Amino acid sequence: MVGALALVALTGAPNRAADHFDPPARTDPTVDQTPDLPADIADVYAWHANGMVNLSVTFAGPNVNTAPAFYDRNVLYKVLISTAPPDDTPEVAIRVRFGAGTRANEFGVRFEGLPGVNGTLEGPVETNLTKDGVTARAGLFDDPFTFDLVGFRQIRPTGQVRFNNTRDFFDNQNDTGFVISIPQSRIANGTGTVRIWSTTSRIGGQI
Repeated sequence: MVGALALVALTGAPNRAADHFDPPARTDPTVDQTPDLPADIADVYAWHANGMVNLSVTFAGPNVNTAPAFYDRNVLYKVLISTAPPDDTPEVAIRVRFGAGTRANEFGVRFEGLPGVNGTLEGPVETNLTKDGVTARAGLFDDPFTFDLVGFRQIRPTGQVRFNNTRDFFDNQNDTGFVISIPQSRIANGTGTVRIWSTTSRIGGQI
C-alpha cells in the first residue's frame, strides 16, 4: 500500500498533508478491500523546524481514544525520501517494524536506514528513542487531522459551502503511528525541496 505524499521545501515553503479514508478502489479496483488496519496508512506529515526535519506516519485509524494501538510484526513500513524531485527514486529509505516483547501486550519498534545513524535505533514503544542525533517514537497519537465531515456531507447535495471550524470529526480519536526527527543537514544538505512518501507491505519473518 502506498501512503500519502508530502513535499517539503527545506527553505520554508508551505507543506501538503494527506487525506484520510482514501480507499484503494479509487485508484485500483483490483486491490483486496478486506480491512487491514495495521497496514492502512492514514497520513504522512513532514515539516522542518529548529534545524530538524520531522516525519510522521499514522496508520490504523482513526479509532476511539479508548482503543489500543495496532502493532503487527509482519508489516513493514517504509519512509522514502527523494532529494531530487520530480524524480521518484528515493535516496533515503527508512524501514520501520514492530516486534513483540517478552511480556503480554509488550511491543518494541526498530528503525533502520536513518540518515547518519550507525546501525538500528530500537526500543520499547511509547518511549522517546535517541541515537546519533536522531529521535524517534512509536505509539498511540491523537489524530492530527482536522476535518468537518458533517459540513462536507452537507456540501455534496447542494454545492453550498457549509464548513464549520468548530466541528472536527477526528476530535478525541487516535491513530497508531511513529515520528522521526532528523537533523536537516542530513537530508539534501539541508536545502532545496524533497519528496517524502510512505509504503506498507506484509512480509514474512518476525522480530
